[in-house]
Amino acid sequence: MSPTRHATDRFTPGTFAPRPAPAPAGKLLRSQAKIETLLFLRHGEQQLVSLVIPVGMLIVFSLLPVTDLDNPVDEIFPMTLGVALMSAGFTGQSIAVAFDRRYGALKRIGASGIPTWALIGGKVAAVLAAVVMQLVLLTAIALLLGWRPDSAGILPAAVFILVGAATFTALGLLLGGTLSSDLVLALGNTIWFLLMGAAVVTVLDPDMPRIAEDALGLLPSVALTHGLVDASNGSFTPVSLLILLVWGVAGTLAALRWFSFTMDRD
Repeated sequence: MSPTRHATDRFTPGTFAPRPAPAPAGKLLRSQAKIETLLFLRHGEQQLVSLVIPVGMLIVFSLLPVTDLDNPVDEIFPMTLGVALMSAGFTGQSIAVAFDRRYGALKRIGASGIPTWALIGGKVAAVLAAVVMQLVLLTAIALLLGWRPDSAGILPAAVFILVGAATFTALGLLLGGTLSSDLVLALGNTIWFLLMGAAVVTVLDPDMPRIAEDALGLLPSVALTHGLVDASNGSFTPVSLLILLVWGVAGTLAALRWFSFTMDRD
């Protein structure tokens, strides 16, 4: 045999079966996405912040006389949708990733042969699946409460939903992939509460001073909420979209730079 001939050339193809080989990229991504989605749906705390709380806010603020809005559901529905997106992408992913790192799950998954892009892609797909579920449920409730969408706002709303989900997923991966699990658990919930509070107060308080509204508008949760509220009324807010994109790009670049699949100390 020639010295340059490979050892595998000694046998004709098909001599040994099965022939192990990496699964096709599409199958890898679908399998990982299914696992990540099931894990997300089984996590009680994530369902609380991503579904139960937004649904409760939608019903309470729309039916009870707690606001001065003429038709509350028109403003409350897009606000609660923004809160739900932020919960699934930011809080859910940051906590899940942090504890996966703590117990070595990410390290073991990587050792099993799953490439990094499939792991991250599976988590993004899980967030998108949660977003679809949130959108269907909240929209159905809003329609029952009297919300009537403007067809001109469907495309802007879709853009804000996609960009918002990607932005908060990137921020969640950044937080969960850089800090200890205990710190992420406390900090993630605190940040979520503050971002939600900022979004809620800008919607429920139309008499807020302009300087305070502009300052809060720089936060990603407020930018997403404003974009969805305007889309619900049939208009598009490019400034809010730009703010979301800046947060999303910054979060993605930071996560690529500092994200760690292992946790040396906790």
